[in-house]
Amino acid sequence: MAEEANRTAFIEIQGRMIETTAKLKQVQAQMRNKEGEKKRAYLTLEELRQLSDDTNTYKSIGAASVIQSKYSHGFVLEPKSVLMDEQEQKLKDSETAIASLQSSKEYMEKQMAEVESNLRELLHQDPSLARQIMSMSV
Repeated sequence: MAEEANRTAFIEIQGRMIETTAKLKQVQAQMRNKEGEKKRAYLTLEELRQLSDDTNTYKSIGAASVIQSKYSHGFVLEPKSVLMDEQEQKLKDSETAIASLQSSKEYMEKQMAEVESNLRELLHQDPSLARQIMSMSV
């Protein structure tokens, strides 16, 4: 009876580990994405800062806008200040998102450590379960 309870507990812990690992990978991917956005905004700002303040610049309006109008070329003329403001906002938004994702990542890592600890404890309690698992994975 205890063996069945331990097997059930193992299956539950295994499921939690798989779920937590997937969530952690997702958060890490989102962080990489936001880091890329942050870097692009920073580099764009650096390039814009080199231009004189009265310079007009071109801004991409995206593929959806190009499809809507056969006469649109996908860019609009904007004053430098407008693009600077947009890039500064993107930079701030990325930094905020990265901070939030970092908190989520730390939480997921704590959950993962807890799940691993529970698994070690279970296997320590029931060496026969550990042997069964080892024989299955070979």
